[in-house]
Amino acid sequence: MKTSGIVKGVAAALLSLAWASAPTPARAAHDLQCKLRFQLSGWSAFYKRAEGSGTVSCDNGQSMNVHIRAEGGGLTFGKTQIDDGRGVFTGVYDIREILGHYGGAEAHAGAQQSADSQVVTKGSVSLALSGKGRGWNLGIAFGAFIIER
Repeated sequence: MKTSGIVKGVAAALLSLAWASAPTPARAAHDLQCKLRFQLSGWSAFYKRAEGSGTVSCDNGQSMNVHIRAEGGGLTFGKTQIDDGRGVFTGVYDIREILGHYGGAEAHAGAQQSADSQVVTKGSVSLALSGKGRGWNLGIAFGAFIIER
């Protein structure tokens, strides 16, 4: 009986040692400075939908062309186009972390030439967006800002 207890103890110690020495995903020593330049156009009538494209570039030399979608609902009406959209990411350690669904809310009003800004988040990654464009819109919307390859 004492032998089986010793064997179990040694097995548990070896398992703990193996677990502790298992490789873990490496994190960069600091956040990457990544920026997004984009164009986006869409419409809203209770449901908001916009699509566009852009490029993400990071201070480590990586870049990625992306497809962007904005979707959501609320009390919102309008048609807009953003020609000079810009975004700044925080909390990014690898350029692939910028991909995915970001959540956010916005209030908007504009006619003809307009400007908009908002912050959307996905876990520990945040994206501060700003843009200049044209169109007309009015309302409050909740939804997703989606970045895909």
